[in-house]
Amino acid sequence: MAPMGIRLSPLGMAVFCLLGLGVLYHLYSGFLAGRFAFFMLSEPAAGGPETPRGSAPAGSVDLRELLAVSVLAAVRGGEEVKRVREGNVLNAKAKGKTREGAEEQLTSGDLLSNRRMFYLLKGAFPAVQINSEEHVDTADQEAVSWDRSIPEDIKQKIQPKEVPAESVTVWIDPLDATQEYTEDLRQYVTTMVCVAVNGKPVIGVIHKPFSAYTAWAMVDGGSNVKPRSSYNEKTPRIIVSRSHAGKVEQVARQTFGNKTVIIPAGGAGYKVLALLDVAEKNQEEADVYIHVTYIKKWDICAGNAVLRALGGHMTTLTGEEISYTGSDGNEGGLIASINMNHKALIEKLPDLEKTSHK
Repeated sequence: MAPMGIRLSPLGMAVFCLLGLGVLYHLYSGFLAGRFAFFMLSEPAAGGPETPRGSAPAGSVDLRELLAVSVLAAVRGGEEVKRVREGNVLNAKAKGKTREGAEEQLTSGDLLSNRRMFYLLKGAFPAVQINSEEHVDTADQEAVSWDRSIPEDIKQKIQPKEVPAESVTVWIDPLDATQEYTEDLRQYVTTMVCVAVNGKPVIGVIHKPFSAYTAWAMVDGGSNVKPRSSYNEKTPRIIVSRSHAGKVEQVARQTFGNKTVIIPAGGAGYKVLALLDVAEKNQEEADVYIHVTYIKKWDICAGNAVLRALGGHMTTLTGEEISYTGSDGNEGGLIASINMNHKALIEKLPDLEKTSHK
């Protein structure tokens, strides 16, 4: 007997073929849809936000961008400082005393400048540690945005450079020389921003609110300021704090002779600018900057960075480098110079270190 077979009618064959085509269409269309979805997710939506070009990836910071916003922060803070002083609404009050017993002043200029500078920097770089001279009131936040634009002079001189955000500490002084500010000695007043990477100062900005002069520099980058053409090492002009000029004068004249000139001045930022080629009619010139007492790091970090970028030095009185991590104070006094034999200066002034502990 012949084996039993199955025979399909023409109509059955047509139905079977249609079912097969349907299965193939379903499988293939699913594959195409998946590929299309992947393509759409890989491209930014039309009219939607794109990843900012030129910005550092998450977890890192572009130092050129940080320099640009630091300059802007110093200027914006300076606007508040100037507005308060010219309006004569300082609301000055004592906030404590220095280790030497001098009264420390706090004004509306300090507070308003601090708020403007802090929130501008924090808004631009939220992952970065920011240390400020004044307390930041979180209940009094200010929305200050930065459009991420970089001034042309910075673009021309500075190349982008990325560093881990966790390695960066920003030090801001919203009003340097507050005592002089209350006395209306405007030439000494500055606002300052410093960026330290792993404790080393690499970006410094010093802004003079009442003349709109701004000095900035980046280590291994560039600057808009330069050293003077010459310095006097034999009988240097030494710039010091107004509050302890006598202590330095005695030691300096024993070392360099009675012709040594001591320049009492206010503000650490002003004193650093005195070592540089600054075209300002109210800016004095000096060869060496010396401080013999305890000083806060936000007072000196910006100046230290500027000097380092220009080949100068700022150290403790014993020649040690100052680290801008950890505590906010520097115990060992300081000596700053540029285009001079810094080590020889320290060796000539051994008694200054003893003076700093008195």
